[in-house]
Amino acid sequence: MNTSSNSETPTPTSLPIPQEAFDWYDQYAHGVIDRRTFMSRLATLGAVGFSMPVLLGALMPNYAQAEQVSFNDPDIKARYITFPSPQGHGEGRGYLVVPTARSGKGPVVLVVHENRGLNPYIADVARRLAKQGFVAFAPDALHPVGGYPGNDDEGRSKQSSLDRAKIEQDFIAAAKFLKAHELSNGKLGAVGFCFGGYIVNLLAAAVPETLNAGVPFYGTPAAKELRKNIKAPMMIQLAELDQRVNDSWAEYEQDLKAAGVDYTMHMYPKCNHGFHNDSTGRYDVENAKLAWERTIAFFKKHLG
Repeated sequence: MNTSSNSETPTPTSLPIPQEAFDWYDQYAHGVIDRRTFMSRLATLGAVGFSMPVLLGALMPNYAQAEQVSFNDPDIKARYITFPSPQGHGEGRGYLVVPTARSGKGPVVLVVHENRGLNPYIADVARRLAKQGFVAFAPDALHPVGGYPGNDDEGRSKQSSLDRAKIEQDFIAAAKFLKAHELSNGKLGAVGFCFGGYIVNLLAAAVPETLNAGVPFYGTPAAKELRKNIKAPMMIQLAELDQRVNDSWAEYEQDLKAAGVDYTMHMYPKCNHGFHNDSTGRYDVENAKLAWERTIAFFKKHLG
């Protein structure tokens, strides 16, 4: 279990952003409350010294902060490609990033976005993996409706408008496509965040012959009746303050044990849901760094 300290993102006020503001954002981002309710709740914090610009600046994403690896980095080559998805929306599209030093076949990793499409943060995660020697592929669930629209609010709305079962089939098709890619050694890993964490859990349970290693970040498990199928080693990354997702862990752990799965769970202290996302105030520098180091080591161990 990680015991490193929490590192807060600086804000224009000396007061720390209250935890309830992060909780409200999580509820808004996952459709539990609408935008009007979210904004109304934030407004109540004005009485204790917080302006709306300060709160929104801390909570809403700023993707200029999320680029750790430039798309012009000479160590990688990135492009968009399509793949067939006959059980989903017919065709999928994603961001493929290949290490320039790659010669021949090697391990491949599917990168699965949150509930808002392939935003710049997720594209950067794919580039980070390529810098570590993996071929990374990040599909965009919003391809059937024109792709990620450039902002998360519209992205969430677009993703919620799509058939959930078809989205799941698109990611299953993407996993099979990547595993069979000409640059793949036949070893497939998957990492995902929030909704993407759920998709990683789903891949492990629904297509166990396809996935070789899974790292879901704060994702809920697949349907209970599927969990007995899981065969791939799993590294579960959870945030201590993420009660919504953490409530599902005890039962999921029982099912992983019953299935004989090789799994590890890391609970990161004083972290919110989304702590790995470096574009928002939920980002926790030290814990995100540790979680990512563990992720890379896990893939290197299990994918070769």
